[in-house]
Amino acid sequence: MTLVGQRVELDVGPIAHGGHCVARWDGRVVFVRHCLPGERVVALVTEGEQASSYLRADAVEVLRPVQGRVAAPCQFSGPGRCGGCDFQHVDIATQRRLLGEVVSEQLSRLAGIERTVTVEGPYGGAGTDDGLGWRTRVTFTATPGGELGLRRHRSHDVLPVDPCLIADPAMADVSATRWPADHVEAVVSSTGERLVVADAVRGRLPTLELTGLVGADGERLRGRTYVTERVRDRTFRVTGAGFWQVHQEAARTLLDAVLAAGRPQPGEVVADLYAGVGLFSAFLADEVGGDGQVHSVESDRHAARDARRNLHNLPQVQLIGASAENAFSRGELAARYDLVVLDPPRAGARARVVRHIVATAPSRVVYVACDPAALARDLATFAEHGYALSSLRAFDLFPMTHHVECVALIEAAA
Repeated sequence: MTLVGQRVELDVGPIAHGGHCVARWDGRVVFVRHCLPGERVVALVTEGEQASSYLRADAVEVLRPVQGRVAAPCQFSGPGRCGGCDFQHVDIATQRRLLGEVVSEQLSRLAGIERTVTVEGPYGGAGTDDGLGWRTRVTFTATPGGELGLRRHRSHDVLPVDPCLIADPAMADVSATRWPADHVEAVVSSTGERLVVADAVRGRLPTLELTGLVGADGERLRGRTYVTERVRDRTFRVTGAGFWQVHQEAARTLLDAVLAAGRPQPGEVVADLYAGVGLFSAFLADEVGGDGQVHSVESDRHAARDARRNLHNLPQVQLIGASAENAFSRGELAARYDLVVLDPPRAGARARVVRHIVATAPSRVVYVACDPAALARDLATFAEHGYALSSLRAFDLFPMTHHVECVALIEAAA
């Protein structure tokens, strides 16, 4: 028998990975959104049956609020509404404290590492921002009538959203326009260029002032197919929906953290795995100089093509168009590295790639992680091979959401 729609009173427990808190009711775990640890709430069950071992629910009434709760600035946020944000009801300082608790819990549970984690704002500052207007890449889904919106939490239903408050204000006219397409990704670059990637176009497209309009397959529909990003004194070409950090300050924040942790030295041999369009590779090459080497590994063909353009003036960089696992397995990488930098997708590097890395005996490994659970699992594998976590920094580069970026330094155990 379904329990969906039942209202229950809950005492809310700790924060959990995924944007919800943990409560208990009638012998079951309940994952509850739109609440804070320590609150007492009325929750509406959204998923689960009488026989289920756990339920999902939304807090629809707060009976006992706690410090850190605020009125959500976005009218589209809340139970049953847009699923794009998790913490619109939480102030920024509390969001960062909760994210730190999540990272600490994942490290403890999955890697046996006990560490208190403090989450920093961009550039390592505590930050006093409001968490809005930061997202430079947003993929909207269109309703049958062409209105752009975002999906409700754990649903295929589209809620028209205009404006999206965490989106860069420069894409406001894109989200306010009707589009004859299934999905529309709006991009605003650090140099002020604007690109739209439209999927499954089925009619005449709007005539907004854009740097470029691109089809989902990379086809040029109007203008350019790429935008230009700038970090320090370098520019990077990013084609279409290619990967680039979505927070305006993320690229420089992570670059600074990677270089500080990795300490690349002149003449060293470095691997940059999951290198994308070459952000880390470019600056690692500057640090190792003409006597060093950087092996930049990326499997996505569009990103690899951009990397060739972005790194063409750095002869110490060798570009390898393959997945990290295949590049190792086929012997395309060096037998020994001084430093390995990796920025894998959300699933992490996984055991096979970790084993390949430690076989090259680097003195330092810098791991950039967008998922603390995947990072913790990979840290456990590193530990099996004599490598330990030396330092870790966490950054709030996705305000209002449960996502957190970590930069971990891993070194051979003494």
